[in-house]
Amino acid sequence: MSEAAQNQPTPAPDGKAQELQRAFDVFNQVSLELAQAYAGLQAKVESLTAELATANGELRRQYQEKEALSERLSLLLAALPAGVVVLDAAGCVEEANPAARAMLGESLPGADWSQLAQSHLAPTEAPDEWQLAARRVAIAESALDSAGGRLLLINDVTVAHRLKTDLERNQRLAAMGEMAASLAHQLRTPLATALLYSANLGQPGLAEAARVRFADKATAQLRRLERLIQDVLLFARGESIGRELIVASQWLAEAAQTLEPLCAEKGVTLSVLIETGDSIIMGGRKALDGALLNLLENALQVCEPGGQVSLSASVAERRLRVGVRDTGPGIAPEVQSRIFEPFFTTRGQGTGLGLAIALGVVRAHAGTLSVRSALGAGSEFLMDLPAGEVAGSDVDAS
Repeated sequence: MSEAAQNQPTPAPDGKAQELQRAFDVFNQVSLELAQAYAGLQAKVESLTAELATANGELRRQYQEKEALSERLSLLLAALPAGVVVLDAAGCVEEANPAARAMLGESLPGADWSQLAQSHLAPTEAPDEWQLAARRVAIAESALDSAGGRLLLINDVTVAHRLKTDLERNQRLAAMGEMAASLAHQLRTPLATALLYSANLGQPGLAEAARVRFADKATAQLRRLERLIQDVLLFARGESIGRELIVASQWLAEAAQTLEPLCAEKGVTLSVLIETGDSIIMGGRKALDGALLNLLENALQVCEPGGQVSLSASVAERRLRVGVRDTGPGIAPEVQSRIFEPFFTTRGQGTGLGLAIALGVVRAHAGTLSVRSALGAGSEFLMDLPAGEVAGSDVDAS
């Protein structure tokens, strides 16, 4: 041993014990902290494990619900009588249910829809309906925003179309039957009356005055028959609108002049207010005369002495608006819906064709004819026709 080592002082036993005690205390403190941290970590792991188990259970439940929903949708699409076709963004068939494959063929998936439609579908008179072999189908389209594709619903409307066609045919047959029955009734009454008066003419010893009276009455009934037949032919044939240029003010003024003596004879006032300027209309003068005079005469017939018939006309937005108003008893709402029907009349001597013919004439001139009426407040028939203007020698008619 060296002299320096021999001269170094030796630590006291108490100092070593203190150092060891301090080291042991630090170790115990660190061990305690580690134990506490481990316990906290273990508790956190347990909490996260419980949360994960809960989340997994919720995801499993949602998955099962979606799987059940998908299965139900698949069953529904399989059982659906309408065809369902899913197209991708390029217009190719991605999916198709059994009904669609039965309509368009089993090799639908992957086919180009535009080529498929061109080869299988033929257009019909209805914009959304197509002829597919012996079927008639209606196709509705919806966009699939998420995928950028389209969803097509192909509905077989063959039976519905057949029922609709049969219904329309039956309605036409019913209308023809009703028209024939009405015409027979209209013809039978004046014919029977004319036959009765004609039979009286053959009686021996009939006075000359009575013979003349019976002859006049028979002639009147035969003229009524002639007028009825002419109306029927006019209604069945229709009226050509023609290409005449008619100055509206002159046309209306002449109609008023025609009605004025009839109003004076019955004691009815005729009021005329024409504000049409140089406006003209294009069409058939004879047909328009008949339609307007029919409205004016109807208005006169429903007025009592002291009443008033009003004829008014104005032009706005290249349309001529003519109104014929009376102070008669008015038209019941249930009658207003039928007054334009052929052979419908509320007068014993009427043919029931006047308003139907007038409506046909106005429609042929691209116009409209309507009525406004209330019981006890009279009626007004409104005729609306396209109009133009005369500028010097040039004509601007629409």
